[in-house]
Amino acid sequence: MKNLILVRHAKSSWEVPIHDKNRALNCQGIKDAHLVAAQAKDLIPKTYIIWSSSAKRATDTALIFAQNISYPIESIVYKDDLYTFDEKNLENVIKSCSNIFESVILFGHNAAITDFVNRFGDIFIENVPTAGFVSLKFDADDWKKIKNGKIKKIIFPKNLR
Repeated sequence: MKNLILVRHAKSSWEVPIHDKNRALNCQGIKDAHLVAAQAKDLIPKTYIIWSSSAKRATDTALIFAQNISYPIESIVYKDDLYTFDEKNLENVIKSCSNIFESVILFGHNAAITDFVNRFGDIFIENVPTAGFVSLKFDADDWKKIKNGKIKKIIFPKNLR
């Protein structure tokens, strides 16, 4: 079995005119990331790896989650190829995961996350919102062969406020 938790980065700020990749979280995004992470804490598998897009808003979200679930922040793997909005690119990154890992928590971007969930999950989600958490389970022993996953848990910040 392979377990994949997809987390869309929390809400970011558009106030400062900087390159998209450098946008930081805004106050609501920080609160939402803590809220979702606290709710998700008991759903995290015993062993896992955390991958994050190298975009600041994704890395900040991953750091907040890591702190909340007691994951060593120096063990987070930052991947430039997760800075994608395309589902096929996201799929390729996920399928490149080593099979020594049964579970991956991945922090990334829309529309890639929503499109991936709708292609591989068994529940249609119109939009995974910022700080949205979707846990999928795949009946596969090889990341390259994942398909027809089952959505095990959805956590959206608006449902926790």
